[in-house]
Amino acid sequence: MAALDADTLRKALVDDGPYAALDVVATTGSTNADLMADPDAQDRTVLIAEEQTEGRGRRSREWVSPPESGLYLSVLLRPTVPAAKLGALSLVAGVALVRTARHVGLMASLKWPNDLLAGASMAKCAGILAEVTGDAVVVGIGVNVGRLPREVPAGAGGLPATSFHEEGANVDRAEVALALLRSFAEVERSWRGAGGDLATSGLLAEYRANCATLGQRVRVELPGDEARQGLAVEVDAEGRLVVDVDGTARAISAGDVVHLRALA
Repeated sequence: MAALDADTLRKALVDDGPYAALDVVATTGSTNADLMADPDAQDRTVLIAEEQTEGRGRRSREWVSPPESGLYLSVLLRPTVPAAKLGALSLVAGVALVRTARHVGLMASLKWPNDLLAGASMAKCAGILAEVTGDAVVVGIGVNVGRLPREVPAGAGGLPATSFHEEGANVDRAEVALALLRSFAEVERSWRGAGGDLATSGLLAEYRANCATLGQRVRVELPGDEARQGLAVEVDAEGRLVVDVDGTARAISAGDVVHLRALA
């Protein structure tokens, strides 16, 4: 796939758009790590890499980021919202990903809290990692756009990997970058304007409507080798997954979800 043109993206998204700065680098370890290490980065700064050598997902899992195959980007934000609301940015980014998939002609859904699923097999084609650093939060998004190389492994819970190309959307990465970053700016502006409140911003209802986890029997693997198994019944106003475990509602703020019905 063609290399990304930083000047073209900057013209559309910075000069004539909502972002403060944007850069494209040929290779780096992790775009999230780079922005987190920059104390002078302005609010709404974007970093895109053609290749990541140390890409990370949740719980420090490797995210394979081969050159010029996917879209690997991070956005640094300095929102003046309560710190307790920052964790919801993964869900905000998820809404932006669904909108982007539909923009390129794909029907997609979300697996709580941070995966975009596509295709009849509900395979993973994008992931999100939000990390807080000081008064900033960095939202990293990795999207499989082109043909998948062999080294892309299954995701958490054994989810197979797919890409926009594999699902029939033959679009270039520049189009995906523009659509995604415009969608993200729109939803993040709504979230920030509502003081970080998912429900008031309208994003909670949109997330719920696109969440494939709801109504599924799930196993949630928690930190410390604990797990909960039951029926996923709700995503609450704090962005937590509510699971009915033997008749008791359990609100889970972090964990890896396995859709048991999908594995049956």
